[in-house]
Amino acid sequence: MMPFFKSFSIRITGYLPHIIFFYVIYTIEIFRELLLYNGLLQLVLFLIVACIPAYLTKRMSYVDIAWPWGLVLIGALVLLLGDGYKPRIFLISGMYLFSGLRMGIGALILFKKGHLDSELSRYTYQRRRWGKAGYKNLDISLQYEIMIQCFANITFLALPAILMAQNTATSISVIEIIGASLWAIWFVLEHVSDMQKQQFLKKSFLEKKKKQVCNAGFWKYSRHPNYFAEWMVWNSMILSAFFSYTTFYSQDKLFVWGAVFIALLYVSYIMYTTLVYYTGAVPSEYYTLQKRPNYKEYQEQTNQFFPGPQKLINKKTH
Repeated sequence: MMPFFKSFSIRITGYLPHIIFFYVIYTIEIFRELLLYNGLLQLVLFLIVACIPAYLTKRMSYVDIAWPWGLVLIGALVLLLGDGYKPRIFLISGMYLFSGLRMGIGALILFKKGHLDSELSRYTYQRRRWGKAGYKNLDISLQYEIMIQCFANITFLALPAILMAQNTATSISVIEIIGASLWAIWFVLEHVSDMQKQQFLKKSFLEKKKKQVCNAGFWKYSRHPNYFAEWMVWNSMILSAFFSYTTFYSQDKLFVWGAVFIALLYVSYIMYTTLVYYTGAVPSEYYTLQKRPNYKEYQEQTNQFFPGPQKLINKKTH
């Protein structure tokens, strides 16, 4: 029984940051209504769109529909329940709505085309991790991982929206303008990166060139420019939210506001680890390396995440 209790305790620990965050934000009365509505509706969304389908099909891929539509939900709730300055509400709501809709509509298109009829590679990779960690119950592992993403939408990833939605300061600050401008730039670059890869793959297909490695456009400078841009989209939202944080900050509740500050920075950490290690670069490259012979050389030449110039490699001559 000891291995079971050990694995159970490890997974419960994974939920702890979200539980602590929820408690801290709940102590701030002005945020309570938005926090509770978002929490309840995210649970319903994930239950219907991801948890039940995962239980029935034994596939986790449905979370790729639930998560971005959860961002859309946050944006909609901000519009409906935000009591702050209306232009600021429209600003942060727009960031969440556009981010969520771009990925959410894309996920529905993949679902319609049948791409979710088999497990996505990043979630197949998760099963390798579960096996190495000794997690043998597939149903529990699926639900645990899905709920981690649900709790992220309830807590940390909703924080920029919660802060800005309730800020009644009647002007948009310079830092908010900079943050929103950077968000727009990185949002466009993320979309362009995805389009560049789609066009490259389409061209390769038409030319009957199989197993080609995309190194066109932004893909010359990063092996995952779309993931990097997505990370910067979130960093831009965090930057936008700092003005609202300073507006609400109070020394009377130094511990609470210190925790909120750490949580705001933690959003960037969550997205970085997700996009690089959890469901992003590392799982993707594990299978790409097996399928595409030239990918090893591409790895040696090109930065994994942070963009940079291509590196020169010495090829052995025979």
